[in-house]
Amino acid sequence: MAGCKVKSGPGAIPVTPKSNYTGPVTVDPLTRIEGHLRIDVEVENGRVKDVRSSSQLFRGLEIILKGRDPRDAQHFTQRACGVCTYTHALASTRCVDNAVGVNIPDNARIMRNLVMASQYMHDHIVHFYHLHALDWVDVTSGLKADPKKAAEIANAISPNRKTTPEALKAVQDKLNGFVATGQLGIFTNAYFLGGHPAYYLPPEVNLVATSHYLEALRLQVKAARAMAIFGGKNPHTQFTVVGGCTNYDALRPEMLKQYIELYTETKKFIDEVYIPDLLAVASYYKDWAGIGGTTNFMSFGEFPEKESDMNSRWLPAGVIMKRNLAKVDAFDPNQILEHVAHSWYEGEAALHPYKGVTEPKYTALEDKNRYSWMKAPRYMGEPMEVGPLAHVLVAYGKGMPEAKALVDMVLAKLGVGPEALFSTLGRTAARGIQCKLAADKAQSYVTQLQENVNKGNTSIYADWKMPDEAMGVGFAGAPRGGLSHWIKIKGGKIENFQLVVPSTWNLGPRCGAGKLGPVEEALMGTPIADPKRPVEILRTVHAFDPCIACGVHVIDSKTNEVHKFKVL
Repeated sequence: MAGCKVKSGPGAIPVTPKSNYTGPVTVDPLTRIEGHLRIDVEVENGRVKDVRSSSQLFRGLEIILKGRDPRDAQHFTQRACGVCTYTHALASTRCVDNAVGVNIPDNARIMRNLVMASQYMHDHIVHFYHLHALDWVDVTSGLKADPKKAAEIANAISPNRKTTPEALKAVQDKLNGFVATGQLGIFTNAYFLGGHPAYYLPPEVNLVATSHYLEALRLQVKAARAMAIFGGKNPHTQFTVVGGCTNYDALRPEMLKQYIELYTETKKFIDEVYIPDLLAVASYYKDWAGIGGTTNFMSFGEFPEKESDMNSRWLPAGVIMKRNLAKVDAFDPNQILEHVAHSWYEGEAALHPYKGVTEPKYTALEDKNRYSWMKAPRYMGEPMEVGPLAHVLVAYGKGMPEAKALVDMVLAKLGVGPEALFSTLGRTAARGIQCKLAADKAQSYVTQLQENVNKGNTSIYADWKMPDEAMGVGFAGAPRGGLSHWIKIKGGKIENFQLVVPSTWNLGPRCGAGKLGPVEEALMGTPIADPKRPVEILRTVHAFDPCIACGVHVIDSKTNEVHKFKVL
C-alpha cells in the first residue's frame, strides 16, 4: 500500500500514513439519530489542529413537553432517536418513578433489564458491522482473496463454527456481480474504492468481514424481536409505565421460551463472530490505540438490582478524571451543568438540568463562536466522555470481575496495555466488551423471572399517586452512554423537562470556559492521509456511535476546489 509501511502479520503496529496537507476539512452533514452532525477541522501538515463539532438540527422536545401529563413524556422522548428508542422511554419513566416515589415490583425491574440487555446486543452488533466496519474494511479488496485461505482464517479466529471456502466464494461472487454491473449498492462511494493508504486488512480478512457484515444484517433482526417480546413492539416499546410494566403476556412460558431462543442465537453470534472479528480487525490497526483518546469518563451504570438505587447497578456508576483508573469517584448528579455559551441558545449561563432553559437563538452557519444546536454538558466543569468506553473503564477501575476478565483478555490478545483503552481502538473494543457483558448477564435475568413466575409471583405494576408538585430524574446507561431525563411537575403537569443525552456529552461544542467537547478533543492531532477522503475523521466520530449516511465536502484552502462525495 503506497505511503503506508505495514509490517507483515497482525501482531505488527503499522506506521500511520499521513499527508502534508494544510487547510480545512468539513464533513457535513454527518448525520445521526438525533439529527445532522457537521465536523469542521483545520489540518496543518497532515494533522488536525482545531475542531468544531456542530449539531445542525433543532428538535425542541423540551418545549413540546411543557404542560403535558408526565406519564406521556416517554411517548414523546423515545421518538428523539430511531435506534436506542427504549432507553429514552426508560429514562423518562424512571424520572417520573423518581418524582412520585414509587417502588416498582421486582419482575418489572427484571423485564426492564432484559429489554436493555437486548438493546445493547442489537445496537452494538449494528454499530460494529453496519455503521463502523467500513471505516476499517475494504470490501472490494475481498475480490482478490483466496476463499480457501479466507476460510482457514475464519475458522482460526472462530473455531466453534465452520466456515467453508464455498460459502466465502459465494459471497465473493455476489460482490463481484455488484462490481461488474457498476452497482455496488450499500458499498457505493465508500472511501476504500480506488485504494486508500489507511486501510490495512489483507484481502482474505476483508472477505471474511464482508461475509459477516451480510450475516449480521439478518441476525440483528433476532435481537430486535427479542426486545419486542417484553417491549410489545420495536422500535418504540410500549410496555413501560410509571410504577412498572404492562406486558403480562410476556410472562407466559411460551413467550419466555421464544425470548430465550432469540437471545441464545444472538449471544452465539456475539461469542462466535462479533468478538472474534473485533479482535481480528483490531490486530491490524494497533496504531489506532494511540489515536482518538479523551481525558475524563463518566458512567451512570445500568442493570439495577433495586430500580431506585443507582448504587445497586450491576454495571457500576462512577467518574474517572485524567485517565486515573486507580481512582473511580462516586457520581454526584448535582455536579452537572449545561453550558450554552457556544450553542444556538439564549444566554450565557451554565445551568443545572432542573433549572434548564431551552430558548433557541440561531446566529449563522459560519459563526465560529456559537456553532451548534447542542448544549455542552460538563461535570465539575469538565467535559466527560460517556458510552461503552466509560462504562467499561469504570467497571474495570472498580475491579468488577466480569469486566476485568474480558478487558484483560482483549488486551492480552492484542498485546497492548491498559493505556490502549484511551483511544479510538479502545472505544471500539469497549463496545464489544459491553455487548458481551450484557449478553452474558441476560441469562441470569431470564432465570430470575422464570423462578418468580413459577412461584406464582406475576406482579409487574405498583399503584402510585400523582403529586401536585415534584421533581425527579431518571438515569439510564444507554448503549451510546449516560442518558438522563429531568422533570419538574407542577399542578400535576410538566412544568419543565430536560434531556441530557449521550450525544450532547460526547459531541457537544466548547463550554463557557472554552474547553473542547470529547469528540473535538478526540480528533485533535489525528493524522489525515487523504483530505479528499478523510476516513480518519469518520473512524473516531463513528466510534462514539452517531449513525451516519451523509455527504462530505472538502475545500482546498489554496485552490478553493470543492470535492463532493458520499460516505457509507
